[in-house]
Amino acid sequence: MTPSIDLMDDTFVVAARTELATYFRDPQVWRAWWPALRLAVAQDRGLEGVRWTVAGELTGTAEIWLERWRDGAVVHWFLRAEPSTSVASPGRLRHRYTREYKARVHELKDLLEHGRPAGAPRLPAAR
Repeated sequence: MTPSIDLMDDTFVVAARTELATYFRDPQVWRAWWPALRLAVAQDRGLEGVRWTVAGELTGTAEIWLERWRDGAVVHWFLRAEPSTSVASPGRLRHRYTREYKARVHELKDLLEHGRPAGAPRLPAAR
């Protein structure tokens, strides 16, 4: 059965996977990105990302998968969960988590790609 919250996103970031993997391993990042959730690492996949179990406002699983592509990486995000209480509307939660994730991943993208003209490759030294 498909969970009522079943989200995924793919965002290309011109940054080294090592930089992204280090960023997403930081528990302070998880707390800032998903403050209503308690994440526990289920699998640290190194350069390929992190899988978590999710508790708190939602119960389920989440994942950041980092796929190397050209001079950067595709950040794949998955959130599969159920609301922990019947008070929360799954539709509103889906919308809120999608909106908040997109805002944060684009902030990260802007930070890591700062100063790089659009379409210009990343400098080889940054790999």
